[in-house]
Amino acid sequence: MKLTKKTHACVRLQKDGQTLVIDPGGFSEEDAAVGADAILVTHEHPDHFNEDRLRAGLEANSGAHIWTLKSVADQLSAAFPGRVHTVGHGDTFTAAGFDVQVHGELHAVIHPDIPRITNVGYLVDDGTVFHPGDALTVPDHPVETLMLPVMAPWNKIAEVIDYVREVKPRRAYDIHDALLTDLARPIYDGQIGALGGTEHLRLAPGGSAQV
Repeated sequence: MKLTKKTHACVRLQKDGQTLVIDPGGFSEEDAAVGADAILVTHEHPDHFNEDRLRAGLEANSGAHIWTLKSVADQLSAAFPGRVHTVGHGDTFTAAGFDVQVHGELHAVIHPDIPRITNVGYLVDDGTVFHPGDALTVPDHPVETLMLPVMAPWNKIAEVIDYVREVKPRRAYDIHDALLTDLARPIYDGQIGALGGTEHLRLAPGGSAQV
């Protein structure tokens, strides 16, 4: 499977001529969802869900479908009847040839005074890739490649390191990093790499790897 990192939390997965895109949000490229055969969205925050990005992807490919939670599906289903599918924790489905399991229910706590919204993570192809969205969800299944949210208003590096230790992936690639400055990246790389207990990797936007 080919993994391509887009800006911030968006990733593209490709295999057997099919493309799956996860979280083409407002921080990602305008064409982040274009060329997708299937799109997954973890939650409604604008850095993960951008209606213009999704519309561009669906309009570019009349056969493309979206799988997401209810709060996002309700905003799109009328415009794209039959092409938007609502999922939740425990669901399994096949999207463009990718087998997907849904894990998690709630966004991480930003602050106790801010109500928590729903958030789901997607485990793709029997654990080949896991994208947790904005949560530190630990799936009840081995993970080969963890998409690791390294920097957000809702986390700190100690939590990120402990999350890697708990999931125990074969490798972890940074996502949710658009707010992380180049000055800070070596600090995160060094600490997560030294303490996480697994191979810690980073791709620049547009960079790819085989997983």
